Amino acid sequence: MLEGRYFNPDVYLETDSGRVFTPERSAAAFERAYADLERALLLASPGARLFVVVGVQGSGKTTWVREHAAVLGESAFFFDAALPRAIHRARAVGIAKTVGVSVVAVWIQATLEAALARNRMRRNDHRVPDSAIQSVHSIMERPSVAEGFEEVREVRT
Repeated sequence: MLEGRYFNPDVYLETDSGRVFTPERSAAAFERAYADLERALLLASPGARLFVVVGVQGSGKTTWVREHAAVLGESAFFFDAALPRAIHRARAVGIAKTVGVSVVAVWIQATLEAALARNRMRRNDHRVPDSAIQSVHSIMERPSVAEGFEEVREVRT
């Protein structure tokens, strides 16, 4: 999906037998996603924008990207991850700011019940433990322009 413009740490968890989650693999996946994001943004055309798409697992972040990527055009880049607090979003924002790319937060809001239900519909190796979704939901902070975002878009699903 969106080769060279879409970055989701979960993609780096894929193996020949499906997605494999461990704390170590997850940390490495984020590192690879950030490194690939930085490389892509360094090569981006003037006017590029990074959309940091945040929300609990199962909220509809990836669906939002699929539905909006064409409209936003070739200069749009996407970082798709839960990133519940400002401290979790800071690295993506910092990468964009360092290379001179404007950054927009897209906060996909879903009820805990809706996120859990969507998660249950995923294939087995893509399901997140309910406890992880509950944990992220409990600490989710509204993104803010004070974090360095040019704009914050809120989407209810």
